[in-house]
Parts: sequence; structure tokens; C-alpha cells
Amino acid sequence: MRRAWVGGLLAVSMAAVAADNDVVLNLEPSKANPRNSEGAFVTLKDGRVLFLYTQFYGGAADASAARIAAVHSGDKGATWSGPRTVIENDGKENVMSVSLLRLAGGSIALVYLVKNGLTDCRPVFRISTDEAQTWSPPTLVVAEPDYYVVNNDRLVQLRTGRLLIPAALHKNPGGGRFNAHAQDCFFYSDDEGRTWREAPARLDVPAAVRAGLQEPGVVELDDGSLFGWARTDAGAQYGFTSADQGLHWSEPTATELTSPLSPAGIKRLGAAKLLAIFNDHSGQFPFAKGKRTPLVSAISTDRGRTWTSRKLLEDDKDGWYCYTAIHFVDDYVLLAYCAGDSKVGGLNRLRIRRVKRAWFE
Repeated sequence: MRRAWVGGLLAVSMAAVAADNDVVLNLEPSKANPRNSEGAFVTLKDGRVLFLYTQFYGGAADASAARIAAVHSGDKGATWSGPRTVIENDGKENVMSVSLLRLAGGSIALVYLVKNGLTDCRPVFRISTDEAQTWSPPTLVVAEPDYYVVNNDRLVQLRTGRLLIPAALHKNPGGGRFNAHAQDCFFYSDDEGRTWREAPARLDVPAAVRAGLQEPGVVELDDGSLFGWARTDAGAQYGFTSADQGLHWSEPTATELTSPLSPAGIKRLGAAKLLAIFNDHSGQFPFAKGKRTPLVSAISTDRGRTWTSRKLLEDDKDGWYCYTAIHFVDDYVLLAYCAGDSKVGGLNRLRIRRVKRAWFE
């Protein structure tokens, strides 16, 4: 399938889509939009798949001006529309890092960051009751300003109905310099997002792990417990578990997901399997130390303790693959991730790949 940008819009020429694994969309950076990065999917009731992502227009840095844009697919992710603006920038710097989730009550939840500077970056929560046509006013998840990082595609709803947002807190006193060392905190709502509270326990690791626990995620397991993970600079994703719906967590320890300081994405693949997408530096595939390549999938059948069935998705030595959103549509898995390189910038190209579920196993 071939694509090109024509007059700022995405032109798609129809061609056969590979049955098992195919790149179906590249959103390339341009002068008007120097960075197109991380986002999240939701399936609408009419069968269309909606994808919201961060569209930068004021530069390509993390603090550059950005809005939230959307593309959609009417054929299970095989082809995609051109982009349109969904959420205008109402932050002093930008709005970014989208999570989308179909709630048990039927509405669609939206979470994203409003970034005002190094002492104020907080997630907001919004609801749509008309299939993403309109959104409720934003509700601040955290009342007091501080610098919270919530990755894209991180909002989860537990079987009890509880909503959970994992966040990394970077304390930046005075706002003069970014503090890389992060503590993990967990915000929960038991009334579908109307009110939010922070769980009583925060997670940290010794100062020797200089980055702390960055960019955490959470997935609910088949037994109702939770598995959480976070990126570190200690050579692996660190994992932790909760038996009380995210209020308290076990001590973080290194997992088998050997990786650089780069985020992983994990979701349930069936009742008792987990699917991870990450930069595998275990040595099974060639890698360069510190680089966010290759991009690899792995399966766990024991609730995150071990990871097998590793398969290669991307292996460009100059590639930069990260911030993956994972979405299931019938027999397919849609993956959206930053797929830049040294020519266009590591975070500046957004890619969507469509993979048959069976391919991962």
C-alpha cells in the first residue's frame, strides 16, 4: 500500500494488504506538523476504528505547541482517513499523550496531559456519550500542580469498574531543571471519572537506578490482580503487582523484558496471555546499546514472570521505535508507535501496523 502527503493531507492508494503483518499508515513530519507522535485507539459502535494522536505544530520538542488530531478507519485498520483536529491546545506548552477507552457503561473516556511547564504537567479526563463527536469539559485528575507523566494508551478499567491511571511524578522544584528520577503514583476513580483519588502508596527504587520508575503501565490479569511495569535505566523494565486494585504494590524488580530506557506496551491477549511490545536488548536479536530498536513482541502465559515467543517487528539500526498503542479488532492487532530515525527525528514519524493475532504466537 502506497501513501503520500498531498497538500498537507494523506493520500492513500489502494493496494492489497498483507495478510499477517503490514504497515498501513505512516504519518510523516512536515513543515506544518514537524512531529506526529503517540496516540491511542477506540472502536466506535458503527465499526470504525478511531485513532487520536499528538500533532505538533510549533516544533518537535516535548515542550513545543501541539494539539490532538484524529484519523479513522472503516475497514478494520487496513486504510485510514486524513487527519482532523479534535482537541485544540489549551496548555501553555501543549496537550499530548492520549489514552482512549470504551467504558463498561458504554461511553468513551479520554485522558491526556495538559503541559504548562516543568512544575505543572497534569492529566485531564473527559467523556463522550455520542461516539467521540463531542467531549465533556476536562476534569483535572490531580488537583495540585506538579509534573506528572502519563504515557499514551495507559488508562485501564478493572472488572470492578474502577478506573486506574498510572503516572510518573518528576519533582522539579522551582522549574529550573528537569529531574529525571521518577516515583510512580496511581490515580483511581470509582465513579467513572467524576472524581479521582491517589492511591496511598507510591513506588520508588534506590538512587542507583538514576531514572527511577518512568512511564509506568498497568494491566489487569485473569485472576483479578494487577501487573505493573515501568521503564528504567537499569537494563530492564521493572515489574510490580497489586492484589487490591492498585492501592498497594509489591517491591519493583527487574523483569525478563531486557530493554533500554524506553517504554513498553502490554495488554491481555486472550484470557491468560499477555502481549508485550518493547525494545528487546536480550541479545536474541541484534541491538545497539541504548538505542530504541529493535521493536519486538513477546508473550507471557504466567502473569508476566517469563516472556517467550519473541518476534521481530522492526529492526532498522537507525530506527527509533517507542510509545506503542495496542488495540484488538477481530482477528487483528493494531499497533501505533513512533517510528522515526536520524533523518526525520526519532519521535517525529507515527506508524500504524496491522498484524494478525496468530502471527504473535
